[in-house]
Amino acid sequence: MRHEKQYQSLNIDTSSGNLLIEGPVSSDKLAKLCMNEQLTAFRQPDQQLAALQEIADLEEGRIIIATNQDEIIGYVTFLHPDPIEHWSKYPKDNMLELGAIEVAPAYRGNKLGSRLIATSMKDENMENYIIISTEYYWHWDLNYSKLSVWDYRKIMEKMMRAGSLYPAATNEPEIMAHPANCLMVRIGKNVSKADEALFDKLRFM
Repeated sequence: MRHEKQYQSLNIDTSSGNLLIEGPVSSDKLAKLCMNEQLTAFRQPDQQLAALQEIADLEEGRIIIATNQDEIIGYVTFLHPDPIEHWSKYPKDNMLELGAIEVAPAYRGNKLGSRLIATSMKDENMENYIIISTEYYWHWDLNYSKLSVWDYRKIMEKMMRAGSLYPAATNEPEIMAHPANCLMVRIGKNVSKADEALFDKLRFM
């Protein structure tokens, strides 16, 4: 399939100033920006910026960013599941994984996570995909938030609902490793019943 992308943007006024949510953005666009120094959930900010540029260069890769002027303060990524993951066994190319979402602590409380996801789904081309997000409690920022795993899980579910991703049952071992883990799924309206059946088979191998 052709991985077509339609640019979307949203301006929001906050106590931190006027923020812009936009994407999918190109690697050239990302190269002109800097990362907020608090975006360290996955790697150091400069290394994460380089990783975002690599994803943006993938045919299917999508990066949606939140910026304050020329500084990236949040982002969400979409790409095919990693080849080492169980979900990469899906035999078609119409699956995207919400691979990472991060918002700088100083900007939390502005619903940026939900707005990043909601903006990404405004592109009508997303209706061509099965979109998944694998939620593992060991990836959650429990120390900063001071929340229990269950309260954090509720926040993650609410955030994912902004993009119409909902919990889906599975017996995949990593998801089953802890009761707070979950698989979140969005089936685009253009996905065929046959492809949906292939995905259902993968959920219960």
